[in-house]
Amino acid sequence: MISERLVELGIELPPVSPPAGNYVGCVVIGDMVHVGGHGPINGTEIIRGKVGSDLSLEEAKHAARATGLSILATLRAELGDLDRIERFVKVFGMVNVAPGFNQTPAVIDGCSDLLVEVFGEAGRHTRSAVGLAELPFDIAVEIELIARLRVV
Repeated sequence: MISERLVELGIELPPVSPPAGNYVGCVVIGDMVHVGGHGPINGTEIIRGKVGSDLSLEEAKHAARATGLSILATLRAELGDLDRIERFVKVFGMVNVAPGFNQTPAVIDGCSDLLVEVFGEAGRHTRSAVGLAELPFDIAVEIELIARLRVV
């Protein structure tokens, strides 16, 4: 069970962050769940800044991991149980970059590594990782994803 795996790993999911606009955190359509953009918010801590000037690569990876934890919290709240996830399909990661920073895949590894750590092979996914000049509220990363649900 994923809840047991989280305990085993010493991972506690943060409170669910409410959407920052007129949208919902995720939508279930059939056996797929689409999770909208989440940022690096862990309770009251928000990781802000440009990667490559304000934040190091390691700090940015931490931000991507925090974003992944926020996504898992949203999924648990929506689905009731993370065991409903059969596999992760696609992750789209956006990184708030300083000019010249081009290691966006290494940043988004923070989220990807978390998904594999928690879900094993079911956590492996396709992915895009892009650098952008600005992100909302100056957050360091924004990540959205798609997952397939177990048919019950």
